[in-house]
Amino acid sequence: MNASQYTGRVVVVTGAGAGIGRACARAFAERGDRLALIARGRAGLEAAAAEARRAGATAITIEADIADPEAVEAAAERIEHELGPIDVWVNDAFSSVLEPFTEITPEEFRRATEVSYLGYVYATRIALQRMLPRDRGTLVHVGSAAYDGLPLQSAAGGAEHALQGWHEALRCELLASGSAVRTTMVQLPAVNTPQYDSAFSRLPDRARPVPPVHRPEAAARAVLHAADRPQRRAYGVGGSTAVTLLANAVAPGLLDRRLTRTAVGAQQADRRRRGGDPVNLWKPVDDLEDHGARGRCTDTARDRSLMFWAIIHRAPLAAAAVALLLGTGVCARWARAAGAPGRRGGGS
Repeated sequence: MNASQYTGRVVVVTGAGAGIGRACARAFAERGDRLALIARGRAGLEAAAAEARRAGATAITIEADIADPEAVEAAAERIEHELGPIDVWVNDAFSSVLEPFTEITPEEFRRATEVSYLGYVYATRIALQRMLPRDRGTLVHVGSAAYDGLPLQSAAGGAEHALQGWHEALRCELLASGSAVRTTMVQLPAVNTPQYDSAFSRLPDRARPVPPVHRPEAAARAVLHAADRPQRRAYGVGGSTAVTLLANAVAPGLLDRRLTRTAVGAQQADRRRRGGDPVNLWKPVDDLEDHGARGRCTDTARDRSLMFWAIIHRAPLAAAAVALLLGTGVCARWARAAGAPGRRGGGS
């Protein structure tokens, strides 16, 4: 997109007070979009809006629980009244439960599913009610490679599986209807966000992301790119995402056994969990204190993704691969011709 021709769009980001949503808000703001930031925590939202305004963007904040469709409907009405028609809706709000499935109560599992799956569904339906009549708009769903079934994350894994199937069905419906509205998904690896410090857990040690870990800014760049180019079904970030998706498709049993050996310990830091640690499952942890975009793994988190770079440069990479194959074939023919014995006339 030509920056000199860019006039800004109305962009909605859920889960905008911290983590990936916070980084997304900053990335859209730096590009000059008009932002509507939705989250539950007041301090996180206000800090996100302040960052956006320092970047020169217009930003409004809306405290709302994404799992409450009436609250989301009211938010959408306010956004269109104050900023104008919604162009891009980014679904990112997430809440997790980190413990064995048999120890999760029905209420806890229901709440995690309502936020991490049904919240996307409710928000998308409300956005589509406005986008479809205008025949324009983009929906970006922030997903995770964790839908391979990571142990201790049955609630998140179930929600991610549901998101994947729902997203694919919705995409097909939009294509079949001939609508210009588009939906795409960004599949992420482990990301260094404050989420791990506030995840609901009864484990003895504090939760941590499974290495390799990426910075939330790397995820935000992928979301920004997906919002500009939603024709792809999905985008991936991180080599671990590519490996996980491939292994899950080709050798899921081997992947299960590997996760059995490594993933339980890899999700727990060598620090004991404190009884007073905040938990965001039922209420926000950033209502009075801003936690920012990054978590506590900043020193080891990666800022770049070779997989995402390859996706966005797939055309020149494919052309280079074809040229390499053709060149190899030509060289092989030359070598065979040069080494072949010359023909001689006459007979014995």
